[in-house]
Amino acid sequence: MEKFPEKLRTAREKAHISQTELAEKTGVSRRSIFAYENGNSIPRRNVLRKLAGALNVTAAYLTDDESTDPDEGRAREDSINMARDRFGAKGAREAAELLDRNSAFFAGGDIPQEDKDAFFEAIMTAYVTAKTEAQKKYTPKSLRKSDDES
Repeated sequence: MEKFPEKLRTAREKAHISQTELAEKTGVSRRSIFAYENGNSIPRRNVLRKLAGALNVTAAYLTDDESTDPDEGRAREDSINMARDRFGAKGAREAAELLDRNSAFFAGGDIPQEDKDAFFEAIMTAYVTAKTEAQKKYTPKSLRKSDDES
């Protein structure tokens, strides 16, 4: 069972990048990377997402001591990040809540992961469609992002 500091160090070494390079990729100091890897500090959520992205692992993998799969929760994280990119922090929270409420649907049973991912993708497509339509309908034109930006 690996904890966050060891997982971070191992993922960085597997990516063949130095602490300095990881710091540059994520916009944090090398001193912070050193502190994370030595268990002296814990990154904030937004930094954790940047670390996971730079190392091509998921934040769920880095933070779950029981996880051994660097792709654990990839579909969920990708969906939440898509919502964050399109609708900001509130959109990311809404998407996470939506996915969490629907994940109970899969408790137990032997549903293949690709079927679960397809279900989550369908939920997120419905969410994004509904959210986009609501923005068009209820947001004044002067405050809307242009269609080119979304």
